[in-house]
Amino acid sequence: MKCPHCQHNGSRVVDSRPTDEGRVIRRRRECENCEFRFTTFERVEATPLLVIKKNGTREEFNREKILKGIIRSAEKRPVSMKDITHLVDQVENNVRALGENEISSQLIGEYVMGLLADVDEIAYIRFASVYRQFKDMSVFLKELNEMMDRDKTPTDK
Repeated sequence: MKCPHCQHNGSRVVDSRPTDEGRVIRRRRECENCEFRFTTFERVEATPLLVIKKNGTREEFNREKILKGIIRSAEKRPVSMKDITHLVDQVENNVRALGENEISSQLIGEYVMGLLADVDEIAYIRFASVYRQFKDMSVFLKELNEMMDRDKTPTDK
């Protein structure tokens, strides 16, 4: 593993532990040359998953795009990076659990919004405004009303 500090091509593992319910191994490494410590994550390479976009094009599933979108929508909100990462993990798990090789971007967006609504309502509205491409205030107001109605409805817990 190449050191991000000095670019030396040798490091030793200092600590290793499972994360993300055992699906990822987190390794603390130390450069053999400059003793700089850094963290790497090792995950099983899953079969390629293609996302079918609204315009019909296909691209490989990229969890980083989801992560960036959620970070943008949760900017200046009391949402921790841990919560955001957990949400992205849940979305990816839901998508992969379908067992399909292709999935629509709309379904991914619905998964994100369903989970994000429980984390932070403002981040949810921000994400929905971009994802659903609100054309005018009436569509935005409709989404807000649905959110408020959802809060009023008692849950069966």
